[in-house]
Amino acid sequence: MEEAKVLELSKRARSIAMRNHPSQAAELAIDEHVLAGGSVANEEQATTGVLNELIGFGPLSAYLADDLIEEIWINRPNEIRFHKNGRNHFEEIDLDSEQLRRVVQKLLRHSGRRLDRSTPSVDASLVDGSRLHVVIPEVTKQHWAVNIRKFSKSIKSLADLSNQGVISDKQLEQIRTSVRLGKNILVSGATQAGKTTMMCAILAELEGMRLVSCEDTFEIYAPLDDWVALQTRPGSAEGASEVPLRQLVREALRMRPDRIAVGEVRGAEALDLLIALNSGIPGICTIHSNSASEAIRKMRTLPLLAGGNISEGFLNPTVDSVVDMVIHCQRNQDGSRKVSEIWHRD
Repeated sequence: MEEAKVLELSKRARSIAMRNHPSQAAELAIDEHVLAGGSVANEEQATTGVLNELIGFGPLSAYLADDLIEEIWINRPNEIRFHKNGRNHFEEIDLDSEQLRRVVQKLLRHSGRRLDRSTPSVDASLVDGSRLHVVIPEVTKQHWAVNIRKFSKSIKSLADLSNQGVISDKQLEQIRTSVRLGKNILVSGATQAGKTTMMCAILAELEGMRLVSCEDTFEIYAPLDDWVALQTRPGSAEGASEVPLRQLVREALRMRPDRIAVGEVRGAEALDLLIALNSGIPGICTIHSNSASEAIRKMRTLPLLAGGNISEGFLNPTVDSVVDMVIHCQRNQDGSRKVSEIWHRD
């Protein structure tokens, strides 16, 4: 007997679990399975499987609980891939398409975001801060595509990054000096290069300051008492209006921040960020790029997506005057990360 399929759990077992007696519900489910003619080869494994179905995330529970796994992705039923210890891994698991749907719906409950034919993709934060991304047919060809970027439970400081060799002692002092002087910082790099980790480490230096952060999906963490975290909201079929990143940046300006942080600048919100920085409020943001110079070029071009009367004659001197430092993060072939370049305005 496969543990996760001890049986189609009875309504009675689920009812008991909902009354906060999951162990009793697991026993009932196994007993009913045996009475129905089934067998249990390993009762401990069967109990774990049933509990994961009732109150956990089914076969994904063990992978979500493994602190060494950085990211999990699923391309089709009964297969799982994950990144651990600098390598990509593949395993076959007992996870059919219906189980995967149930697990995803459980994961989405915390965020309140929806996933259906009218909204065939979703970005959402999990309870622990991990990021969930799901795309379903007809956007995907056949199967649900699921990615979970796990949230690190050990928030790193700049000193931690220095001790791990991510930044040198010289880079540590450069970054700390820029933060202390209220400089505007871009953190650039490719996907999984450690941009968010670097941003969070920098934000940890802002003790005693008021921070307002803006992002599509909650990923930023700052160990600050005076911090307001804002997240975008998609529009809904029920009539809820969209709250885009541009609006969040404008909202942040009205909240008396000492610093603003924007996660993943990639569109017209770059214009609102430049206006905010030009108003004298120091900020930090992440941006996808292959070098520090490319990050600056993107800050000159992304605001053009806002349309209107935006011109290079306005953008070039504005970027030149407000971007003080670019920290470029790089992911090595062995999975380690390092800051390969720091550009700063003289």
